[in-house]
Amino acid sequence: MELKLKLKISPNASKSEIVKTDTDIKIKLTAQPIDGKANKCLVEFLSKSFKIPKSNIEILKGETGREKTLLFKNLEQEKYNLLINNLTFQKL
Repeated sequence: MELKLKLKISPNASKSEIVKTDTDIKIKLTAQPIDGKANKCLVEFLSKSFKIPKSNIEILKGETGREKTLLFKNLEQEKYNLLINNLTFQKL
């Protein structure tokens, strides 16, 4: 399965975490947005958080911006559901 998500990223934070508010889901990253460090940190953070191989996470849009469109590839149903529940406002 594949899943495409739009996410807001906040680099240069004190710790990497997923923050869910009433209207937004934001991913805070410790890396600075210099030379692609924040993008690399984002992929590593999501890979580690959801136990998905880094090769299955691709940044489709937003390489240089705070809003990114990511593609998660080759997902098992369990990982798909986990991502939906944690990174969107949809509930399965």
